[in-house]
Amino acid sequence: MTISAASPVCVIGLGQIGGSVVKAAAAAGREAFGYVRSARTFEAARAAGFTVFGELESALKQAELSRAVIVVATPMQAIGGVFARIAAFGGSCVVTDVGSVKASVLASAEEHGLAGRFVGGHPMAGTANSGWEAADPTLFQGAAWVVSVDEGVSKEGFAQVAMLALGLGAVVVPALAAEHDRAVARISHLPHLLAAALANTGAAGGELALGLAAGSFRDGTRVAGSDPELVEAMCANNTAAVIEALDEALDRLHAARTKLGLTGEPGPIVRSGHAARAAYERLAQDRPEIAVAGLEGPDWRERLAEAGRRGAVLRSWTP
Repeated sequence: MTISAASPVCVIGLGQIGGSVVKAAAAAGREAFGYVRSARTFEAARAAGFTVFGELESALKQAELSRAVIVVATPMQAIGGVFARIAAFGGSCVVTDVGSVKASVLASAEEHGLAGRFVGGHPMAGTANSGWEAADPTLFQGAAWVVSVDEGVSKEGFAQVAMLALGLGAVVVPALAAEHDRAVARISHLPHLLAAALANTGAAGGELALGLAAGSFRDGTRVAGSDPELVEAMCANNTAAVIEALDEALDRLHAARTKLGLTGEPGPIVRSGHAARAAYERLAQDRPEIAVAGLEGPDWRERLAEAGRRGAVLRSWTP
């Protein structure tokens, strides 16, 4: 397999994330094309000057001819069906995805015979909006993009997906699928549930409460504006990890409620939360860097996974 920093990109599904991949790849000078079922999105993407196919097999044929990286950007419930059709088509292109859950997607790829070609991916980017209209070529600038280092991922496959992410402006975080799922349950899936709970609680206060709501309510409920089907799919495909994170959050809130009732103060949750936020900001400002030499040696997957656990990122790569 030839490793190229400018491989063409074939995106299956042109919602906000898939559309942003196409737009960002084109802006970076890569050949970029896609497939989408929606006639409305098809016409909109074509009108914007992008090459779009209305038949999946046609897109896959073009991907094979151009040696493209195939990016599956469909809703979670459709990924298995897309994998089945990619496997039936054949070919040898590297296949990745942008889903928010990795273990179940990896299992689906293996089930459909794509294990040798599949490299899980997850850009930690997006807004509460959705669809092609919300696609933004700058969406991935500075974002963390998880790239799988599970057993079966080849060096060449990892390199192709990592260079795609880097070329779109992201930094790469290597991780194992199961560890990724436990992490995002805490920092992505749980926040959607907490935002929904906060939005419901605020609305229960009536128009006076909503009329007084300002920055803290706006920021705390932002992701409650996300497409409910997407949030439900995230939680449904990562149930055990979400429940674990939710239980921890509920324990902390219950402890704060108990302390508040007994003493009139919420207890340690406020100060420990302040410290945790400060730790997040420190890491965001000064993340350790991974050298490309991390791919050398037979234990490269384990070493990259450990670097990811420490918060380290890959920032550049010259093949």
